[in-house]
Amino acid sequence: MSATIRQRDIIVLNLAFGVGVCAASWLLLSPHFALSLALGVALELANFHALFRFASRALLAGGVAVSSGFALRFVLLAAALWLALHLGAHPVGLVVGLSLVVPAVLLAAWRARPKLQAAATESDDDDDDVWRDWNPWLARPRELREDEGA
Repeated sequence: MSATIRQRDIIVLNLAFGVGVCAASWLLLSPHFALSLALGVALELANFHALFRFASRALLAGGVAVSSGFALRFVLLAAALWLALHLGAHPVGLVVGLSLVVPAVLLAAWRARPKLQAAATESDDDDDDVWRDWNPWLARPRELREDEGA
C-alpha cells in the first residue's frame, strides 16, 4: 500500500476500466456504443490530466493564470462533447466513458489508505481527571468558574 495517491495509478486504473468496459460493450451492445465509450474515456483522461495539473499548480503557485486555465478546461471539454455528439457519438456511451474516472479514483484512494493503528489502551477510565476538565463542545480545557474554585 502506498501512502499517497499518484496520478499514474489513477490513469492506469482508469485505462483498465475503460478497456474492459469497451470490450464488453463491443461484444454485448454495439461497436458504435463502444467507440463512443472509448471517446468518453479519452476525453475524460485528458480532462483528468488537466485537472490534476491544475490542482498541483494551484496548490504550489495560485494566481489568475491558473484559474483561467481551469475555466479553459471546461470550455474545451464542452466543445469536445458538443463536437462528439454532433458527429453522432452515442450519448450514454460518452457519459459512461466520462464517468469511469470515479471508480478509478475510489480504488486508488482505497489502495493508498493508511494502515490501521492499534487503539490506544493507556486509560479507558471515564473517571480520569483529564476528561472531566475537558470541554468537548469547544475542544479545549474547561474554564473554571468562580464558584468551582481552584
